[in-house]
Amino acid sequence: MDQSLTPESSAVLKHIDMYQSLIMRMAANSAACKQWAVGLVSAILVLVAEKGMVHAAALAIIPAVLFCFLDAYYLALEKQFRSAYNQFINALHAGTLQASELYKVRADGKLPTTFLEALVSWAVWPFYLGMLGLIALAKWLVM
Repeated sequence: MDQSLTPESSAVLKHIDMYQSLIMRMAANSAACKQWAVGLVSAILVLVAEKGMVHAAALAIIPAVLFCFLDAYYLALEKQFRSAYNQFINALHAGTLQASELYKVRADGKLPTTFLEALVSWAVWPFYLGMLGLIALAKWLVM
């Protein structure tokens, strides 16, 4: 390990802060997906209930599915950034960290696999499956 690359060095701390900011941003984006999905689906269902257009309830499925995939994407990116953060910290503690590794944001490149894992995670499928169930219930009640 380069002598200047200690856990207390400003470059290392800034690099750690950069990863933490990315992880927080991806988590916030995931939460925003859920908020937007609830808002849009609710608005569509209110219009369906007011106008009595039962067939228009199917339109609420579109934002639910789109936000589900977007949410899973952000969660997959968050997981990849957490993995890269952990690799950086492990290299720092093992004494193998090189100066050339600083300020490089890397993910492991396995986004399709991580995306599928995020899609079936407890943070995604119960929320959106529940939302789709509520859409079906609302359609049934309006009929």
